[in-house]
Amino acid sequence: MIQPALTRLLFVFGLFQKGLTSVIQSVETVEEAVGEDALLSCQVLKSEHVVQVTWQKQTMDDVTNLATSNTVSGSRVMSDFRGKVEVKDGGLHSRSIVIKNVTEEDEGCYLCHFITKPAGALPGRTCLKVYELHEPVLHVRESSSTDEFLVSCSATGRPAPTVTLHVTQQDFYLSQNQTVLINTNGTFTVTATAVLAGFHDAGTLVGCAVQVLSFRKEAFVEIPDVKVTPTSGEKHFYSHTFIDCRGPVQV
Repeated sequence: MIQPALTRLLFVFGLFQKGLTSVIQSVETVEEAVGEDALLSCQVLKSEHVVQVTWQKQTMDDVTNLATSNTVSGSRVMSDFRGKVEVKDGGLHSRSIVIKNVTEEDEGCYLCHFITKPAGALPGRTCLKVYELHEPVLHVRESSSTDEFLVSCSATGRPAPTVTLHVTQQDFYLSQNQTVLINTNGTFTVTATAVLAGFHDAGTLVGCAVQVLSFRKEAFVEIPDVKVTPTSGEKHFYSHTFIDCRGPVQV
């Protein structure tokens, strides 16, 4: 399912000929999760006669043709990208492609070239950022001191997620430390730990917010929710409420 993309900034490419300006409109950056489908779009703003549109992926040294659409033969995806790239039919003035089941290899910039009359070739560009963010895992347990709790929250994603611990009572002291583990699959696991001191009131919530790019998830646990493990007898507190993706949010 294609999710709404974050529009960071509108790209407008101009070509000036004899006082006439012809432009292509596209989204500068599209952010999509690993495994989802990414929608990339370009549109001609002026009433030019479009005869062909070509989509390409831009690399450091070259460009690769992905698909073409024209008034004679319709749309065609290059053989190497069939099943990966899909052309959306919206008329030659507004063309979109879908990159299916995106991975980190799909990250990069994509070019749309409109061949028009009488303006000629009009270029556009949109870039795809691929992210990964798993649910945070939040644990709270009692320390050896009766008025302290040990809090830890881990999140795995790509790029490295930010992890922030917080409590509902602002007068609590929460000092945090973080560690970062680089996993073999290219993701990062970030763990934030803290000591919650000065706890007195029942019903206090400990929260963990994790974020990658503009996408955010949270987990909460209520301090009195105590469970005793049968092996050690230690009291542990586990997060029982998860809030799924709360993004995109503006950053």
